[in-house]
Amino acid sequence: MISEELTAFIESGVSILVGTRDHANRPYGMRGVGVRASADRKSLTVLLPDATGKRALADVRDNGRVAFTFTRPIDHRSIQLKGAVTSVRAATDEERRQAEKYIDDWAGHVEVVGLPRALGSRLACWPSTAVTVRIESVFHQTPGPSAGARVTGNP
Repeated sequence: MISEELTAFIESGVSILVGTRDHANRPYGMRGVGVRASADRKSLTVLLPDATGKRALADVRDNGRVAFTFTRPIDHRSIQLKGAVTSVRAATDEERRQAEKYIDDWAGHVEVVGLPRALGSRLACWPSTAVTVRIESVFHQTPGPSAGARVTGNP
């Protein structure tokens, strides 16, 4: 399970980087535009904008693996979650509102570190595809001595 504190962190508008790989293990990265933890906190649904997500979506359909890194710009707190894709579907109207809220929250994060709010607001977020992933492992990624260490217990 993903802890309540970690759920609050990843759903707070922090940076969402999505990492995939193709059949030849060539990596690909892109930005997600919203995330929601499941009620049981065993999976996440991340929104990938269709305008930039074609390759990532092809990768997850091919091998069913994905990693997400969530980073807060003000202090670089970062966490990575990896898992197996359980569904890929068109995002709903409710998820569109979630993506729009994410863009606004993300713009607030970049503004705090001195970038124009308009820069954060430029992310394409619609239409999007919702990718649900059963989380299998969690890693600390905040720069420092524990970076890369597996989170144990209830992350």
